[in-house]
Amino acid sequence: MRSRWTVRLLALLAVLAWLAIGGLGGPTVGKLSEVQENGNAAFLPATAESTKVSERLGDFTDTEALPVMVVMEKSAKLERADLAAVQALAAKVPQTAIDLGDGQSRTIGDYLVGTPAAIPSKDGTAALMIVNLDAGRASETVGEGTPLQASVDALRELDDSLKPNGIESQVTGPGGIVADLVNAFAGIDGILLLTALAVVFVILLIVYRSPILPIAVLITAVFGLAVAALVVYPLAKGGHIGLSGQSQGILSILVVGAATDYALLLVSRYREELHDTESTWEAMKTAWKASVEPIIASGATVILGLLCLLLSDLGSTSGLGPVGALGIAGALLAALTFLPAVLLLFGRAIFWPAIPRVDHVHREDALGTRSVWGRVARMVGEHPRRTWVITLAALLAAAAFLPTFKDAGITEGDTFLNTPESVTGQEALAKHFDAGSGSPVQIITPADKADAVVARLKDEADISNPLIGLSPGQPSQPVDGLQVVTATLEKSADSVEADEVISRLRADLDSVSEDVLVGGTTAANLDTRTASQRDLKVIIPAILAVVFLVLCLLLRSIVAPVILIVANVISFAATLGVAALLFNHVWDFPGSDPATPLYGFVFLVALGIDYSIFLMTRVREESMRRGTREGTLIGLAVTGGVITSAGIVLAATFSALTVLPLLFMVQIAFIVAFGVLLDTIVVRSLLVPALAVDLGDRIWWPSRLRRAKHGD
Repeated sequence: MRSRWTVRLLALLAVLAWLAIGGLGGPTVGKLSEVQENGNAAFLPATAESTKVSERLGDFTDTEALPVMVVMEKSAKLERADLAAVQALAAKVPQTAIDLGDGQSRTIGDYLVGTPAAIPSKDGTAALMIVNLDAGRASETVGEGTPLQASVDALRELDDSLKPNGIESQVTGPGGIVADLVNAFAGIDGILLLTALAVVFVILLIVYRSPILPIAVLITAVFGLAVAALVVYPLAKGGHIGLSGQSQGILSILVVGAATDYALLLVSRYREELHDTESTWEAMKTAWKASVEPIIASGATVILGLLCLLLSDLGSTSGLGPVGALGIAGALLAALTFLPAVLLLFGRAIFWPAIPRVDHVHREDALGTRSVWGRVARMVGEHPRRTWVITLAALLAAAAFLPTFKDAGITEGDTFLNTPESVTGQEALAKHFDAGSGSPVQIITPADKADAVVARLKDEADISNPLIGLSPGQPSQPVDGLQVVTATLEKSADSVEADEVISRLRADLDSVSEDVLVGGTTAANLDTRTASQRDLKVIIPAILAVVFLVLCLLLRSIVAPVILIVANVISFAATLGVAALLFNHVWDFPGSDPATPLYGFVFLVALGIDYSIFLMTRVREESMRRGTREGTLIGLAVTGGVITSAGIVLAATFSALTVLPLLFMVQIAFIVAFGVLLDTIVVRSLLVPALAVDLGDRIWWPSRLRRAKHGD
């Protein structure tokens, strides 16, 4: 037996090593926002038609323009003095100073492409000024932000000069929307992490009834995030992985939730062993050996499931794969090394005031008590078939509403739950001008077909002002036998209706030439949605295959993994069915991003399967001693409290995403939180154990359960 002092020395060295990692990784977590990319175009695959157009446009212009649009409107007709004030404002734009927080003097003019000019509307009550910024340079991080954000802020302050004329102005367009989206994420990583930690701390206080242990668990989660950030930051900065604002937010939630779940399982088993032995080292050794297999299996399942996202055509989705996987790896490492070291250093005192004593009271004794999980286990044992049939019927009834889940896409304005200026500006733009103004359709065509393309565009509904060149009065010269044609959408450029126009346009222009390519902002949105729908069909089967293989290796069975996979898929379908009812009829959401079901599936199946892993590994362990029926019921009674606590913690952690004023994040938060609770309370507590009892030893097929003598 190792000496007590040797064990404490090793534990102390482990804690000191983690403190050093935390000291390095903590500041790095805060720097992750510096390497974010949040635009659709940055994440589109090279094969997308809009991407090909964007690449070809570089032959016709030295810079790619990102339009920021200022819509200026008055309740009455704009008079001569009003128009003069509007033009004076346009003349001021290039000299307008912007604050980048780096102590350097910059102006909007340093990032301009062309000269801003104001154009009056046909109804005479509004004017539109398009400020084209260099997309590449304006999106780079300088000082404490980007020139794009600083320019949008400066334009909004500059607009106040029109108020004496009774003119209200709003900054919108693609640049304004991107700036508001970045602002929605600005500083939110710290708020999101603190919210998640606070929620988890309260739950752990209730679970452990100890003020010390929850702190140790939360520090474990923070250190797991720190070590993940140390790897994610250089990879994102070097362009090896894509990191978006939503990926960064999900990373924090994943690590906190996963680390807490692993900690709950380890601490629960450690406390069990402390009732049997005086030595905390022996108790930890036994608990660690018993917990390491399900914890690693659980972590491996989530990591491999997330890595399946690399199959995505979208950089934002494929980037989440390695980002999330590194986060789970960090959580695993911290939970299996830092937390055991802390538990050994504090000894039994870490459970104060509910300190476990050597009394040989075992959790499996709960099966014969009046405890909640003892009663649930007895009910499942008495009526297994009735239990799983009724439970399955209820889940299928909820899943019947799955086809009503609306995931055809939403406008960029609907992305926000609040109403930023860029959204109200889009509404004003559509009121006075062609809704697609400032976000033109950009077409690359063989030069000898350019006139035919323009002619066809003039016959197209919802398309106006087709011309050869990038802007009116500036026709471009052919390059390598290709020419550029632009036109304006009469529908809002970010709407589903505009997507339909682009789809129809692509089909119609194929009859002019199969070499015609249609791009622009709307085309990029359409290609993003198409890629998301393709990802759903490719990634979901890949995740199911990976999870199935891991379960087969862990449980040495085929039947049990099939049951667990089918149960979790049905649970996911039921969750989306309930979500559809609430999203459509209670919260009246406009719809969902096509990626929402995919993200929900990844988190629910990869994370939700954890609880079935925790249950079935204990069931197998007990079944080898007592037989499948009794082993299943004891496994359910023993793990009931800890797994339910873990599910509540993970659900509460994901609920922290609701602090983000973004529809996608709120919907993901609900889907994962509700789905995890459904998995924990219904699937893992009733459906799976009832099926296991009903099937008996057949659940372990094709292996034969080798039973050890009771007490071995």
